[in-house]
Amino acid sequence: MSLYGHIIPLIAVVLIWFISTGLVAWLDNRPRATFARSLRFAAIGGIAGLVAIVISAQFATVAAAYVALVGALAVWAWHEMSFLMGAVAGPRRGPCPDGVAGWKRFVHATNVLIYHEIALAVTGALIVAASWGMPNQTGAMVFLLLFVMRLSTKLNIFAGVPNMSTEMLPPHLDYMKTYFGPRRFGFWLAMAIVAAAALAVWLGMRAFAAPADSFAAVSASLVFGFAILGTLEHLFLALPFRDGALWGWALPGRNKGLNA
Repeated sequence: MSLYGHIIPLIAVVLIWFISTGLVAWLDNRPRATFARSLRFAAIGGIAGLVAIVISAQFATVAAAYVALVGALAVWAWHEMSFLMGAVAGPRRGPCPDGVAGWKRFVHATNVLIYHEIALAVTGALIVAASWGMPNQTGAMVFLLLFVMRLSTKLNIFAGVPNMSTEMLPPHLDYMKTYFGPRRFGFWLAMAIVAAAALAVWLGMRAFAAPADSFAAVSASLVFGFAILGTLEHLFLALPFRDGALWGWALPGRNKGLNA
């Protein structure tokens, strides 16, 4: 394990993830009158992120790997803010009707966020197409990993998980809680945790097998870092841990209300 090829990239992933997630949570829980301005800045950041991914894909350097990482997160944050602020969600904007179950409940839940999922899938396809055959595919790998991990998380919450931490969900989206499944540890959550952990191990082996301090080591370590975070996110669904407490500094108003 090398300092610049493995340790620093992993530290960078944790810091960037922690700060960016907190910033998005803070913006999403501000007064709704601020949403339009926040979304404009998010769109500028997202477009800049796309440009950064496309340009950095042409260079197999350590600096280009970090640029691609930041670009992918900027695009991801743009989509997350668009969803959490209600700009891009789905045709259904209300709670799940009482007594609805099975396939019909799944259709209702899908209609709550289908536009958001399509936007993510299309963006991911564009990023992959733009990076295809290029020497630096860090941005594409990070974005696709985020998409797959988050989609797995959403499906598991719909099916039901023991721990449903909802502190970071903006108040205007409280109706989404009616689509959450029962609090239980099911087969699909267990399989998701195993699959995420296996993917993290495989990516970790690739990272540590790369030449020390090389572009390959840095790129693989950055992706490996997000695989670890994705695995932890799934574990948090099973464990009695309020992951939203990690970003209490970003939600002072809501935490004050919760503690009153």
